[in-house]
Amino acid sequence: MSVVQAFLSLSTAFGLSASAGLNAYIPLLVIALVDRLTNGLIDLQGPWAWLSSWWTIGVLAVLLVVEVLADKIPAVDSINDVIQTVVRPTAGAILFAASTHTIHLHPVVAAICGVIVAGGVHAVKATGRPVLSVTTGGTANPIVSTIEDIISTITSIVSLVAPYLVLALMVVIVSLVVWWIVRRKQARR
Repeated sequence: MSVVQAFLSLSTAFGLSASAGLNAYIPLLVIALVDRLTNGLIDLQGPWAWLSSWWTIGVLAVLLVVEVLADKIPAVDSINDVIQTVVRPTAGAILFAASTHTIHLHPVVAAICGVIVAGGVHAVKATGRPVLSVTTGGTANPIVSTIEDIISTITSIVSLVAPYLVLALMVVIVSLVVWWIVRRKQARR
């Protein structure tokens, strides 16, 4: 495997894990369906083959419907976010490990990376949502939740179809974070 393919595989893993931080079931369902219905975009092998069974796809579809509906209702979305504090990082771990098996990244390292990425995105979402609910009286929850679902879907698909875009986005985000940190340090002086 070439270095470029390894970076693209990592880009896919980061994109899918970040997507799981917004909605655990969208990227899981996307990779399950892509593995099941296409040839070559993703190849779930070994311990990850169960993800693309029709039973798993059916369960993921039902869980996705429940998640989408629960996330649109004020107060229920906060309870859902508490439950998803375990589910989303776990999904991130599974997605990261399943999409990096071809580059022989140790599964524990891959799972830890997935937990960190999905958990970080989830933490931002879960802490911001109650503030949004209070400031808008809950009226913005369905809109923001729908936007999050769209972003999760697009990120999942782009991560599989065009992982180089995820890589470019990661470079831009890291650059912006470094710029922001440097600027803050300079402003303190």
